[in-house]
Amino acid sequence: MQKKIVVTGGAGFIGSHLTDVLVNEHEIHIIDDFNNFYNPAIKEQNIATHHTHPNFHLYRYDITNSKDIKNLIMDVKPDAIVHLAARAGVRPSIQQPELYAHTNIMGTLALLEAAKAAKTPQFIFGSSSSVYGNSPHIPFTEDDHCEHMISPYAVTKRSGELLCKLYAEQEDIAITCLRFFTVYGPRQRPDLAIHAFMKKIAHNEPIVMYGDGTTARDYTYIDDIIKGIIAALQKPQQFAIINLGNEHPIQLTAMIAEIEKSTQ
Repeated sequence: MQKKIVVTGGAGFIGSHLTDVLVNEHEIHIIDDFNNFYNPAIKEQNIATHHTHPNFHLYRYDITNSKDIKNLIMDVKPDAIVHLAARAGVRPSIQQPELYAHTNIMGTLALLEAAKAAKTPQFIFGSSSSVYGNSPHIPFTEDDHCEHMISPYAVTKRSGELLCKLYAEQEDIAITCLRFFTVYGPRQRPDLAIHAFMKKIAHNEPIVMYGDGTTARDYTYIDDIIKGIIAALQKPQQFAIINLGNEHPIQLTAMIAEIEKSTQ
């Protein structure tokens, strides 16, 4: 059965891949402000093939504009909202904490209020593994109290989760929060490590590493993330937090070595 699905951040890395998969079967309404965090032309290219598709609808809105967002959601009356729009990145959030708090917390609140007003039955929130921070509990599990966050970005994502929990309990909205673990693949943001490292290696430029290279991350391919989002859409829960990762952390030096081998 065809559904109306709103995807915020729909022109970005994860959002555009989700749109690719859903647009042939569902009516997709994407919201994106095409800000200059990185070259907006990249986002334009991400969705270029969809503009003539009858199921594709694009709105160039800022999610923090609560009036416009509410009017749009009330007009569309979606069956589900997949909220992926955010100011992303740990290090930039340390430099611009107010911007991150405003976009990620107030933007999420605006969407939840709009979902409440439009009686949207399902809401999926794109969270982040960064909420675990320096947690001593390894491996990370969803019942962690998340008391050891190390960046404003992580705090904004945890705040979004708590807002989602509130609205799931107080309103008739099934909400799933998905904690993404270091997503990589085609269309990856240019500021992310794998993209940046591949570019430098291809141009025989030195790579700058933070630390000694022994830190490990749970790199997760974009297709697996999309499968996780779709599974969440297909199985609504009153409230749930779910980790989306591959369970096999890879050290930074090992990841760089693999990139070097693949580009030889």
